[in-house]
Amino acid sequence: MPDFPVVEPVETYADVERALLERWPETRLEPSLDRIEAFTELLGDPQRAYPVIHLTGTNGKTSTSRMIDTLIRAAGLRTGRFTSPHVESMTERISLDGEPLTEQQFVDAYRDVASLAQLSDEEGTHPLSFFEMVVGMAYATFASAPVDVAVVEVGMGGSWDATNVADATVAVLLPVAVDHSAYLGERPIDIAREKVGIIKPGSTVVSAVQSPEVAEVIAERAAEVGATVVWEGRDFGVEYRVPAVGGQMLRLRGLRAEYDEVFVPLYGAHQGQNAAVALAAVEAFLTDEPLEGDLVREGFEQVTSPGRLEVIRRSPTIVLDAAHNPHGARASAEALEDSFALDPLIGVVGVMADKDYEGLLEAFEPVLAAIVCTQNSTSRALKADDLAEVARGIFGIDRVYVAPRLDDAIDQAATLAEEGGVFGEAIGSGGVLVTGSVITVGEARAMLKPRDRS
Repeated sequence: MPDFPVVEPVETYADVERALLERWPETRLEPSLDRIEAFTELLGDPQRAYPVIHLTGTNGKTSTSRMIDTLIRAAGLRTGRFTSPHVESMTERISLDGEPLTEQQFVDAYRDVASLAQLSDEEGTHPLSFFEMVVGMAYATFASAPVDVAVVEVGMGGSWDATNVADATVAVLLPVAVDHSAYLGERPIDIAREKVGIIKPGSTVVSAVQSPEVAEVIAERAAEVGATVVWEGRDFGVEYRVPAVGGQMLRLRGLRAEYDEVFVPLYGAHQGQNAAVALAAVEAFLTDEPLEGDLVREGFEQVTSPGRLEVIRRSPTIVLDAAHNPHGARASAEALEDSFALDPLIGVVGVMADKDYEGLLEAFEPVLAAIVCTQNSTSRALKADDLAEVARGIFGIDRVYVAPRLDDAIDQAATLAEEGGVFGEAIGSGGVLVTGSVITVGEARAMLKPRDRS
């Protein structure tokens, strides 16, 4: 790629994909907001045209942002939502009123900012990255809509993330653990110091349960800038939870009221906690009065989160889960034991080479009868054979299979799940878990989803 790419005219969605992918990838970072600030200034600072609910944390951002989006729309407001990475299509990154942009809308969003992006490229030391470009597209789209509120996930970290040119009215901190250690640090406390950069003067901070050292970092940053913190477990939380068909039933304690018989069509205790955080964030944003119980129940009933313990097929049951670090894998493993009865459960695992895949395998080992090691189509993917070598040290030789092609891996896992007896389990009661990376799950979802599925 040339240092200063020429922004060529685009006609199709494929043209836009190609143009964006020619820029610096999301995995190449320079800790600076200079380029995105210059870009958004050229765009007229669209991120200041609406209030922002900003989310960071190691896991749970996407599910929680979707819950917040759904609840706010249930209250009658128009939303914009920015998320990353995408599961299947770049268009998923920018949503209006809960729906991703169409391919034509995505092309239009690119065209609207392309000439100013070229000017920014020419005036800066480095050209805009892929991520910075899409952030600019999102903020401009939300201003043009216009939206009543933008729900925005950070891409990585907080302080230096391109989304952080916005000043959050509500800053949401999901649990902080170790991920992206090459960029953010080896310890949760180091990562927390980066993530609390989204806390701005006068904002309300909604924090999930954190380790004591992380909580201290959050409290210090809030005190420094004059923000107010509400804490899961002290100010809000899950009062009662029971697994239910298709999800779970909750009693949630919000900031101003309790909400009983709240059905959330997502699996796992971690999604119950995400729901509590989402509710508190919406309460903090919307009103000083309790929300109507029916609004809360109806809103949560509509929540979806593709690729997060998503049942994509039956006979055998195939579950997609985008866990890509040990913290996320432990939560998913607990949810599988809590909400599913699949014996044997066969894992199809494809990971990125720069992740803690050994920790991920260790987290999943207790719930998987066997795994099929595979790889996704990206250059960052760890080779299936290399993953299998590590897996054999955790699962044992007899429980590890290798199929570099993802479709072959899924077929092999489905056969193992249906045979069952190989692992001493009942025939026909097994299932398949596809996991290890958002990209792996996205490619599997494209293969497996019904043709008429949205």
